[in-house]
Amino acid sequence: MKYEITKIGGLECVVRYPKDYTEKEKHPVILLLHGAGSRGNDISVLRNNPYFLITEKHMDFPFITIAPLCNKDSWFELMHKLEIIVCEIKNMNCVDAERVYAMGASMGGYAVWQLTMNLPNAFAAIIPICGGGMYWNSRRLTGTAVWAFHGDSDKVVFTEESVKMVNRINEDGGNAKLTIYKDTGHDSWVATYSDYNVFRWF
Repeated sequence: MKYEITKIGGLECVVRYPKDYTEKEKHPVILLLHGAGSRGNDISVLRNNPYFLITEKHMDFPFITIAPLCNKDSWFELMHKLEIIVCEIKNMNCVDAERVYAMGASMGGYAVWQLTMNLPNAFAAIIPICGGGMYWNSRRLTGTAVWAFHGDSDKVVFTEESVKMVNRINEDGGNAKLTIYKDTGHDSWVATYSDYNVFRWF
């Protein structure tokens, strides 16, 4: 897989291309929003994010991954830039605009929930991991397929945060499901990134 560092929407991003990448074809894209541990101005930290280290082992991984670096205290300070990034992604010649997905863990999970509420028609599906959001706005998510993940022993972001989001979406007529890992703390992203069936679902 080929990696490059570039700026999209004013933010530094790690971009990874599938091994069969060609600009002449349309590819599905995962917008990856990292957690608080990768914040700052050192893009090399993001390159070593567990997502990249784990998914490199998946054979024939078909997605372009675009991972911006959060250079503020939280993604919420950069939400407008994330919205610009989504628009730019959809306009790229190499992107299948009907197959743009969002995935994020912890702080990134919160951001995935919120970004999708802000842009309810932007993503074909989302995977928020150990995050939460404004469940009272769940009607804005009913048009997007959702698969959330959380550890049952998470003491940083309580499992109930994902439960509330998924339940309210489904009560409003949406399509959301939740996987809760037993005996797992905040690092539920490890099991999620390691399961290729998650990406097949995309």
